[in-house]
Amino acid sequence: QVQLVESGGGLVQAGGSLRLSCAASGLTFSNYAMAWFRQAPGREREFVAGINGGGSPTFYGDSVKGRFTISRDNAKNTVYLQMNSLKPEDTAVYYCAAYPRSRLIDYYYSDYKEYSYWGQGTQVTVSS
Repeated sequence: QVQLVESGGGLVQAGGSLRLSCAASGLTFSNYAMAWFRQAPGREREFVAGINGGGSPTFYGDSVKGRFTISRDNAKNTVYLQMNSLKPEDTAVYYCAAYPRSRLIDYYYSDYKEYSYWGQGTQVTVSS
């Protein structure tokens, strides 16, 4: 049984930082590209960042480029999202997701429907 468990969310002031973690079990982790999505109330689920099974390359949504960094540790079956210079508009529930290939496919990787497994989400709230 595949499980993805996110942690690290919380309340932070604008300009601050948070580091999210997603621990995976029940799958051969390095065989899966991984991604972070987020969803704010009343909005569609949005691609934030993605990373191939081997750790590179990485991909980012336009709204987070230069501020967020995705990484993974295959020995620990964990993917991370370092979020810096946070803005109130970053407020959302953040989800990690496993892609059914080791490499993200251009054009498709930002579509949440392409992903096989999801975590339960962790709330990130950025106050102004």
